[in-house]
Amino acid sequence: MNRRNAYLITAALALFSAGPAFAAPAVDHNREFQACLTLAEKRPAEALESAQTWLNRGGGDHARLCQALALFHKGDFTTAGARLEELAPVLGKDDPKAGASILGRAGWAWLRAGDNARAERAYSRALALQPGDVDLLIDRAIARAETERFWDAVSDLDAALAKDPRRAEAYLYRAAAHKALANDRQAMADIDRALDLRPGDPDALLLRANIKAQAGNLPGAREDWSQIVRNAPNSGPAKTAQANLDRSARVPAPVAKGDAKGAAVPAKP
Repeated sequence: MNRRNAYLITAALALFSAGPAFAAPAVDHNREFQACLTLAEKRPAEALESAQTWLNRGGGDHARLCQALALFHKGDFTTAGARLEELAPVLGKDDPKAGASILGRAGWAWLRAGDNARAERAYSRALALQPGDVDLLIDRAIARAETERFWDAVSDLDAALAKDPRRAEAYLYRAAAHKALANDRQAMADIDRALDLRPGDPDALLLRANIKAQAGNLPGAREDWSQIVRNAPNSGPAKTAQANLDRSARVPAPVAKGDAKGAAVPAKP
């Protein structure tokens, strides 16, 4: 379970716990809600059916929330995002934290749907309810970076790290934004901080290797790529690292100084 999925489930559970108790004694709505949320992540199609049955038995907006989360996990991100945005002001009417949580999940749904502008708007609405929320700032930074608004992304990540300077992923996202802005020195500094917090992190090593390669330090890049393949062989970064290693192995060795004829420029990874 990744961070966002875990946060989505726990936030939804907190929302229910903070809300008023259901009056109908015939249905244990608290148990229905928790069971539906768990099922939504594992078997979303079944969760949709379960939520509809629960809705018919008086589950109300909490059943609709479970339906929206099931749609998210089923891959229908557009419908999920729209439904979560509709539910946020209803379920968050008396609980700004709950409303912000639902809007944050709507933002992630819009990101997955490829609608980055709507994702940013959802995150901004969430941050209006919960100013300074570190998770929301990081996620909005991702949305902004997707639309190549890298300085705005850096601004959000600066704010997130000011609140929690031990968020390794925030350093890594900021490093990627700085790389896109050609600020390689700042990017490398952020990668170093990320690796201090998560030694050997394959994503951080991959980003560092690519910066080294683009700067012409192919031996240094190969060292990082090799470390990824060695220590995280089944990861996504390892596949990319191995491809880069294979590609770099085909690059001709540098010509000795004084023999510039036929010198080759290393290919970008």
